[in-house]
Amino acid sequence: MKIEKIELRHIKMELVSPFTTSMGTEYDEEHIIVRVDGEGFTGWGESVAEGTPFYSYETVTTAWHILQDFLIPSILGKNIQNINEAINAYEKVRGHNMAKAGLEAALWDLFAKSENKSLSEMLGGTKNKVDVGVSIGIQNFEAELLEKIENYLEEGYQRIKIKIAPGKDIQFVKAVRKEFPEILFQVDANSAYELKHIDLFKQMDDYNLLLIEQPLSYEDIYNHSKLQKELKTPICLDESIHSLEDTQAAIELNSCKVINIKPGRVGGFTESKKIHDYCMSKNIPVWHGGMLESGIGRAGNVALASLPNFTLPGDISASKRYYKQDIVEPEFVVNSDGTMDVPTKPGIGVEINYKMLEKVTVVRKEY
Repeated sequence: MKIEKIELRHIKMELVSPFTTSMGTEYDEEHIIVRVDGEGFTGWGESVAEGTPFYSYETVTTAWHILQDFLIPSILGKNIQNINEAINAYEKVRGHNMAKAGLEAALWDLFAKSENKSLSEMLGGTKNKVDVGVSIGIQNFEAELLEKIENYLEEGYQRIKIKIAPGKDIQFVKAVRKEFPEILFQVDANSAYELKHIDLFKQMDDYNLLLIEQPLSYEDIYNHSKLQKELKTPICLDESIHSLEDTQAAIELNSCKVINIKPGRVGGFTESKKIHDYCMSKNIPVWHGGMLESGIGRAGNVALASLPNFTLPGDISASKRYYKQDIVEPEFVVNSDGTMDVPTKPGIGVEINYKMLEKVTVVRKEY
């Protein structure tokens, strides 16, 4: 496959409502859309680097730089026979997983279309529907949180996740469990706590949580092993896991009992599959996280989540959860049974809404 042309778009999409975590409040989402053309086929990917360096050191600006000056030149104009060949072409670039994942996703889509296969099939997916949950940002009052949960349950979501931060944690957990004693329920701290808060997490053991996501530092694996020893509730690592090697270390140290996989965070679908396979061999369940992707990134997430060891509902909400109008057709919806259909058409399985894509594009450049 000769890589003939690559296009980058910096997009900015307004959220339907502010999304608050321990890292701050977002009102819109900035990502990079990657388009790769070759031999009559077009592949689409999304780099989930954001406008700020709060979740990751990567931003839209750094990802654009790495894509433009290093990753794209390594493959543009060349004949690339498979994904691994492309990865090898830019293996000298250290880090910058979100930049790499955006380009790799477009290549996966390109190759899948050239073979007339769905992305799910190309990745080794085994499911035609995936279980999905919803993530709710930090709320100011218990009543508004409970109302939101009620609405999402009515929409069909199987699992509820709430963001927590010091001072806005156990009281919300208690309120949710009192109102909804049977739902699948988990919390996400986004690295907001320290080991000194261990008593708080011990209290959460009493509320039948599915898991506690990333309670400690975003780079930590070791201290999570100390915390997990003291808890019945499974810890799930997110920000700490950037590679298969991190996954192996976390499991060997018993730092967690669940792994969250985000292709952007680990560098793409290839590394995600390695993490998935290793966790399956160790009987460690995985689930798919979310980065408020547009429909392009969401399509990839759904395809990856169709692999067999994604056994917990993922943060793969409907398009309308975050955006008034998505940049793909059809938009993603949640079925009444709390699942989402896995696209079966070639590649990511959805069409680009070019009118909407143009509307949200801030900068476009072709190579």
